Amino acid sequence: MPLDSTAEDLLAAVRASPRAVAAHDKAAWVGLFATDATVNDPVGSRPHIGRAAIERFYDTFIGPNTIAFQVEHDFIAPPTVVRDLLIRTTMSTGAAVAVPMHLRYDLVEDDGTWQITRLAAHWELAAMIVQLLRTGIPGLGAALKLGPQLIANQGFGGMLGMMRALRGIGRTGKRAAAEVFSAAAATDISRVRRLLSDRTIIELPAGTRISLEEFTNRARNMQWDKLIAAGRTVSASVRLDSAYGVAFIEFAADSRRIIAIRIYTHPIA
Repeated sequence: MPLDSTAEDLLAAVRASPRAVAAHDKAAWVGLFATDATVNDPVGSRPHIGRAAIERFYDTFIGPNTIAFQVEHDFIAPPTVVRDLLIRTTMSTGAAVAVPMHLRYDLVEDDGTWQITRLAAHWELAAMIVQLLRTGIPGLGAALKLGPQLIANQGFGGMLGMMRALRGIGRTGKRAAAEVFSAAAATDISRVRRLLSDRTIIELPAGTRISLEEFTNRARNMQWDKLIAAGRTVSASVRLDSAYGVAFIEFAADSRRIIAIRIYTHPIA
């Protein structure tokens, strides 16, 4: 469907990111972010806050590598853009990995220009490490290089902050998300009620809050795949009747309780 001018501007700002990455243009990439922006990549790791920290993030994870974005769908709920994609990274040793991902960009307008205030990258660090090591000697070499790069650019605390992404809701969260989707797809309202509660925030589309009953009705026959557990969130690629989408299922910090479901979606052209 045609985009309005705001949506076009938001998408243009987001699309500038992979162009700058492909060109290895650090100044252009960092310049896309607001002064006090946050990069949480992957979600669950310690965030990088402010341009100086974002520059160090670039030097560690982007600059040394060749990165290609394979985008399947974009979803826009101003001022947010969500991308459903695969990122292919070739490291300096020749090791190559393909990482399924959901990216969320929150933006703000400043003097007529849209800038990124938060980038949240939902992908699984453990799965990427396994994939990297399976490439053999090139992967082992890349892993051995990354540790010193991390410490040099971000300190020992930065390395520990990255490792925090190995913890989170994990498989438990994926099972819980799939169970909710299955109950809703079957229009089993009693089961949905057992899995959620009237306090659970449900937004479909994102930004529009709906009831448990309406969610169960609108999710009839939904399909889902590409479940990603990052931090306390599980994201998933979904299809609802005539629309694709990305769902974010948020869990409480200290339990397996689902506190929010937000689905970014648009009709299929």
